[in-house]
Amino acid sequence: MTNLLIVLAVLFVSLFVLVKVLDGRASPLSPEQQARLSKWLMILVFLSIVLALFRTWM
Repeated sequence: MTNLLIVLAVLFVSLFVLVKVLDGRASPLSPEQQARLSKWLMILVFLSIVLALFRTWM
């Protein structure tokens, strides 16, 4: 149980540091880039759902 808490604490701290470091470097996306990313994300979500369904049936 102690190991789990240590791992969770390390993950939380590292995530907090990454968010703080990368927050200032983020640039806003253009509408074209948003549309392109949205299309790819929808395809990837659909594929992951299909693969998860396939795994549960097998």
